[in-house]
Amino acid sequence: MPDWKPRNTMRARSLRNQATPAERALWRHLSRSQLGAKFSRQMPIGPYYADFICRSIKLVIELDGHSHDVQHAMDSARDRWMRDRGYAVLRFTNADVQENIEGVLQAIEAELPNLRD
Repeated sequence: MPDWKPRNTMRARSLRNQATPAERALWRHLSRSQLGAKFSRQMPIGPYYADFICRSIKLVIELDGHSHDVQHAMDSARDRWMRDRGYAVLRFTNADVQENIEGVLQAIEAELPNLRD
């Protein structure tokens, strides 16, 4: 028996419609396979919703706002769950995206070849 519930696509759609400015900014660079990998946003993965996911290479990208400052234990458990299932997880803050989008994109691009091997 799986350790998660069936996908809630209505919740995923709602999350996409409520994207933060940082999520919208990063999506402009991840959409349409601009980095050479197909990303989806706010996709259910087990009991969680990944901000961005490339299923083909099992990469999850999470953006953390100020609410994540107080939930390190939850984020760690979430990351561990995903890593246990073979996903790599990259985390950036909303401030990283808003103040240094080029650095965020470089970090993502640097990780892509590692996951394709």
